[in-house]
Amino acid sequence: MTAHRNLKRRVRARAAKTGESYLAALRHFRTTPTGDAMPEQPQTTLRIAVAQSTVRDDPTDADGLRASAAQVRRLMTDAAAAGARLVHFTEGAICFPSKYVLSELGPDEVGPADWSRADWAVLDDELRRIVALAGELAIWTVIAAVHRAPGSERPHNSLYVVSDQGAVAARYDERTLSNTKLTYMYTPGSRPVTFDVDGYRFGLALGMDAHFPELFTEYERLDVDGVLVSYETGGVPGRETVATEVRGYAAANSYWVGLAVPAEAGAPFAGVIGPRGEWSAACPADGVPAIAVTDVHRDDTVGPLARDWRRRTRGRIGV
Repeated sequence: MTAHRNLKRRVRARAAKTGESYLAALRHFRTTPTGDAMPEQPQTTLRIAVAQSTVRDDPTDADGLRASAAQVRRLMTDAAAAGARLVHFTEGAICFPSKYVLSELGPDEVGPADWSRADWAVLDDELRRIVALAGELAIWTVIAAVHRAPGSERPHNSLYVVSDQGAVAARYDERTLSNTKLTYMYTPGSRPVTFDVDGYRFGLALGMDAHFPELFTEYERLDVDGVLVSYETGGVPGRETVATEVRGYAAANSYWVGLAVPAEAGAPFAGVIGPRGEWSAACPADGVPAIAVTDVHRDDTVGPLARDWRRRTRGRIGV
């Protein structure tokens, strides 16, 4: 961590001396993924990373929670070293609480979740450490965590957006909960959330949201450049179709999509999908924790024209 503090100090010193922005100064100290020097040019792209990581499902297992969070921090460090300005993690990156482990009727029957069983002290501490590291690395971080809402018996299943200054900038709560999540575990969210990084705007989707195209059309209307989707596959057969679904959303809305899933052999790829529906970068399909890194850009020859045409057509046909 000392090395990263020294990097930030050097970057800020150059920015103060030259009058450059922090990002412009940073380009003099980082390299491209191939090891070449960062090119001197106005910023027209944004480098992002999507991670696949180990997902554990026991929120009472303090050692397991710490191990998951330590892996998240390692992948954050890898993303920063690759020059990424943003890194995005899967649903359950710290823990994807099991409906059986928390069930009042468990461990063999699903029932109302007893959230007092969760080790909240460890969960909160590890989240704080992730937030602090985002500031040390100067990297925006999108991380899934359970959020306890004041006055509510049930928490939200959430995505936290942590700024490169080490502060929580936004929070998105999963809206389209599964039957089990809605009946026994969580309080649903109610609104879309967007945030901006270096002039690029992103929307957020979590869990079952990935199966609802209308949410992705909504983000198109909010003028996002991309949507970051965090999805826990749960090992259930058929859920691999999520990769096909989100590729369709990317192409249908002419924007980028980041898909973060667990590091499981045979699971849908984690990676970044371009605005034509093609994979721009993908993690290996071998179940090993890793990141995929790519440069997001605006396709001025297709994106705006396609969006404008769709909007005019929707208005004409009343949808």
